[in-house]
Amino acid sequence: MSKPVVYGANYSVYVRIVRLALEEKGIEYELVPVDVFAADGVPGWYLEHHPFGRIPAFEHDGFRLFETSAIARYVDEGFAGPALQPADARARATMNQMIGLLDAYAYRSMVWDVAVERLEKPAPDEDLIARGLHQAATALQALSSLKAQGSWLMGDELTLADLHAAPIIGYFLKVGEGQSLLAEFPDIQAWWNRIAERASFARTQKSG
Repeated sequence: MSKPVVYGANYSVYVRIVRLALEEKGIEYELVPVDVFAADGVPGWYLEHHPFGRIPAFEHDGFRLFETSAIARYVDEGFAGPALQPADARARATMNQMIGLLDAYAYRSMVWDVAVERLEKPAPDEDLIARGLHQAATALQALSSLKAQGSWLMGDELTLADLHAAPIIGYFLKVGEGQSLLAEFPDIQAWWNRIAERASFARTQKSG
C-alpha cells in the first residue's frame, strides 16, 4: 500500500492532530503543503480534496477523507499499531465528548481569541482576549472534571483525546495568559508536561 498523504500546513492545529495520530501508530506519511491563508487563496486543485477549502484533508490508496476526527479515527482503525480509542463503549463516548468540547469550546477561544489575538495583532482586542480566557477556563474545568485517574486524559492509555487536546493547548501556551490559566488546573498541567515530552509531539513541531 502507498503511504497516506496529509494535505495541510505545519502551522495548523488540526493538521498536527492527524500527524500525531499517524506518528503514534508508527505510520510513514507524506505532508503535502496547502496554505489556506495564501495571498491567492485556497488552490483550486485542493477543493477536490476538501470542498470547503479547510485543512487537513487525507488520502490513502485512493480513499479520501476530510474532517480531523474522521481522519484520526480512520488512522487508528485502518492501520496496525497501538489502539488510540478505548474498547469500552462508555469510555469511548467520554473520549469523543472531550474531543467535541475541545472543538466547540476550546479551539476558538484558546487559539484565535487569545493566542493569535495576542501574538499577531498590532493592537490586540483586550475584551476579546478576556472573553476568550473566560471560555478557556470553562473548557479546562470541563476537561479536568472528565479526566480519568492516570497519566492520560482517559487513564493509563494514550487516546485520540490526548492527541486532540495537545496541539490546541500547546498553541494557547504560547502566551503568558495561557500559561497562567493552565497552572490553575494542576492535573491538566501535569498531563501537558507529559505529552509535551513525547517523541511524536517533537516530530510534529512546526519548524522554521
